Amino acid sequence: MILEAPVVLDARIRSAARIKGAEAAGVPAGQARFYVEADVLALIRSDAPLPTRLGYVVDVPLDARGRAPKLNKQRVLLFARQVAGQPTMLQLPRADAQKAWTAELDALVRRIVREVVDPAAPPAVTGLGNAFHVPGTLPGEGETQIFVQTATGAPISLSILRRPGEQRRWAVALGEIVDDAAGPPPRDTLLWYRLACGLPRALPASSLSEQEPANATLARDDYAFVLAQLGSCARGG
Repeated sequence: MILEAPVVLDARIRSAARIKGAEAAGVPAGQARFYVEADVLALIRSDAPLPTRLGYVVDVPLDARGRAPKLNKQRVLLFARQVAGQPTMLQLPRADAQKAWTAELDALVRRIVREVVDPAAPPAVTGLGNAFHVPGTLPGEGETQIFVQTATGAPISLSILRRPGEQRRWAVALGEIVDDAAGPPPRDTLLWYRLACGLPRALPASSLSEQEPANATLARDDYAFVLAQLGSCARGG
């Protein structure tokens, strides 16, 4: 959501008026539409100054009895964009772009925003280049290297190391040189997201066109190991 939202802010809802009738057309079942005005507590991300009070429309779930929640005074995190020509209005691009504020979520969002706006931020993954497995001198020893294609052309590579009697280890490198001290990206970092959500679910045959069948099989297995270690990037609620 941070990547999709040019405006991220911490706000407190000042007023919320339920919208009914024709203006509520298209509201999903089990939800209600509100026009909300909120006071900005902190501007976490924006390319331009914003007013201290902003309005927006949001759909929120009804409770088990079909009642709308009380939004007044709630503290929320908003992932939004400005409405052209209306400086006091925001548009929420997703149904879950208003989230209840917690200290943990606030810290996570601020950290990800810092990563996203960093000029050295890892680029989006667009595919996979060459991959190869090189057997070691001992049975069961070897290393797989996989080159990742990116939207900017900046190099990313994966390396997976097998040693007899040890757990497989893998690392990601940003740059031409693989750092032996590198490791997997911590979960919920931008680099983790780029890999977990951007990598294909299998190595394409074109990546292994120059590999012997036995080495290609090991490379595929090592790639599947990396995907399993990254885990799913499925969005939560």
